[in-house]
Amino acid sequence: MQKAADRIQRSPAEILQDLIRFDTTNPPGNETACVRHISNLLRAAGFEPVMLGKTPERQNLVVRIAGTGAAPPLLMYGHADVVSAKDQHWQVPPFEGVIDGGFVWGRGALDMKGGLAMMLAALLRLKQEAITPPGDIVFAVVCDEEDGGVYGAKYLTEEHAGLFEGIEYAISELGGFTLHLCKKRFYPIMISEKHRCSLEVTVSGKGGHGSMPVRGGAMAKAARILHKLDTERLPVHITPPVKMTIEALVKNLPFPARLAFSLLLKPWLTDTILNILGERGRYFDPLLHNTLSATMIHGGDMLNVIPGEVTLTLDGRILPSLEQADMVRE
Repeated sequence: MQKAADRIQRSPAEILQDLIRFDTTNPPGNETACVRHISNLLRAAGFEPVMLGKTPERQNLVVRIAGTGAAPPLLMYGHADVVSAKDQHWQVPPFEGVIDGGFVWGRGALDMKGGLAMMLAALLRLKQEAITPPGDIVFAVVCDEEDGGVYGAKYLTEEHAGLFEGIEYAISELGGFTLHLCKKRFYPIMISEKHRCSLEVTVSGKGGHGSMPVRGGAMAKAARILHKLDTERLPVHITPPVKMTIEALVKNLPFPARLAFSLLLKPWLTDTILNILGERGRYFDPLLHNTLSATMIHGGDMLNVIPGEVTLTLDGRILPSLEQADMVRE
């Protein structure tokens, strides 16, 4: 009993360290060990979670905490999988959960094992302090968020929809965070989100033998595309949510920041102001443009053969109210 009580009182940072130490890189995911660890924590505290999944290696977790019925149910959910750390230069090992400088470092610390750790800590505190919430709380840990959700959210909502009965509101990844500007603290709250548009661009050119260089071939064409993506922005779009955000900031910023941020809403000046703001404007840049990031490149099979075709894979993110056709056109 004492061991269970000690685990209930663990801090979010300690919980996060443990979660990071499970390598849940997706693909392949293999989230079950991490999800089972979360289940054990909850069971030790007196909860009764269930684990469900399409395959043994990719399990999800759901637990419902009964409320008084005075408020509607609330869903708190997060994902246990993380993106790859391969071919990246880390100052600390990505799966050790190192604490350095007052921060927990590791793959998933932000996206989103940190969020899971906070949710878990909140649930454990509910039990520790014998608090009954006004409405039911449904806590879900899903797999496969980083690669389509087929084994996670899609599976749960299609095969076990009854577990989410009565849910109207949910809290998950991000949604709100702290923003510091001009020595002031703001709390932006997400009310809409970009959607993905993955693209493949294939360029062709003259191939040949590596001993006879080809000018202007497929590799060169791909390089020019990558250079444009690196140095140019797609067109500016002032969407209603971003307009609301910037107008609220402007009302609470001192001069000259107030003027600079107000000019972000003038499409013919937006990019100029972002350039002037530099690093301070980095947060606002993707809010005002569709974006494309080159993430993979494929071409060539042999060292001594110049390829006649190169394919770029682009991760596109489209602003709310715009569609895939807009991205392709841009």
